[in-house]
Amino acid sequence: MKRILLIVSGGIAAYKALELVRLLSKAGYGVRCVLTPAGEKFVTPMALQALSGEKVHTDLFSLTDESEMGHIELSRSADLVVVAPASADILAKMAAGLAGDLASTLLLATDKRVLVAPAMNVRMWEHAATRANMALLESRGVLVVAPDAGPMACGEFGPGRLAEPPVILAAIEAALGVARPLSGRHAIVTSGPTHEPIDPVRYIANRSSGKQGHAIAAALAALGARVTLVSGPVGIADPAGVQTVHVETAAQMLAAVEAALPADVAVCAAAVGDWRVAAAAGQKMKKDGGAPPALQLAENPDILARLSAPGPLRPRLVVGFAAETEHLAEYAAAKRARKGCDWIVANNVGGTGIMGGEENEVLLLSDEGAQAWPKLSKREVAGLLADKIGKFFA
Repeated sequence: MKRILLIVSGGIAAYKALELVRLLSKAGYGVRCVLTPAGEKFVTPMALQALSGEKVHTDLFSLTDESEMGHIELSRSADLVVVAPASADILAKMAAGLAGDLASTLLLATDKRVLVAPAMNVRMWEHAATRANMALLESRGVLVVAPDAGPMACGEFGPGRLAEPPVILAAIEAALGVARPLSGRHAIVTSGPTHEPIDPVRYIANRSSGKQGHAIAAALAALGARVTLVSGPVGIADPAGVQTVHVETAAQMLAAVEAALPADVAVCAAAVGDWRVAAAAGQKMKKDGGAPPALQLAENPDILARLSAPGPLRPRLVVGFAAETEHLAEYAAAKRARKGCDWIVANNVGGTGIMGGEENEVLLLSDEGAQAWPKLSKREVAGLLADKIGKFFA
């Protein structure tokens, strides 16, 4: 059994360390945790111990720990040392070679590879001192899981958010040379809405946020897949470790998907507009006091049906999505048959705030029948779907 020494430093992102410990334990790794004094302000030793099943270490000068194990042995008994979250403070201590507390002493004493997942305010992440520290650590062979960009607890927006636990898990397994279920596979994921222009300033769209599709792309990458994410216009950051192609219209999305082929699996999670304006105006349409203009609509290309059609470039597994407001199972089954895809993930979006929200409750239809999943976060839905895809290719 591979063993991980996880150092949890201070910052609001420390709560994600609990999920990382759970994922590591579920994957069969032994996990020992070290919690810094600042880290204890955000998570407790008891919580980490409950999830890891191991004593949590906090004190460099603990007589019990030093007599039973010693910080030198603790630093060398693991196969990999992981710092997540890695605050600006602990990164600076690592770069300077300081050893004034248990965490920094372990990092200086270890002879094993070290992986850090930084998390801090965007200004701290972009500061010249932090950039210099990161460059120095990487030159020494420290592995880095780059932070995500997005909104922060402090109210600012930018890079500095701790990478999601599945992404950190994937980096850990890559560092350990562990084969992942989708290693060597190429996945195409579509996400978000499409914007179909009416004129240069107006368009037809829908309420899709892209959160589910982006989460699926990240989950597939965490299982080792090379992922091409084709995203319509969204207000969320691109997932780390994923090649993202940005498009606006359904025609552009189809072209990007076809350019990304061949692929082993395609997951069509985007809410592609069914129709476009047949002839978009070249200039802004003016309101002149008369009747509103009549918009002649034309049908958009059917990306899911194109991918599902038999042929040499058809992915081995094609997964579609069905967002319905009624008759969920009936309409989803009909769509699966009509499109020719292998699986359909259906969800009811008939309530206010459901489309674009943080949770999803889905029905998965396949040759095995219908599986109803409980209401979960979109990240959890993505993880379950990715696991099922991984088992398909096992």
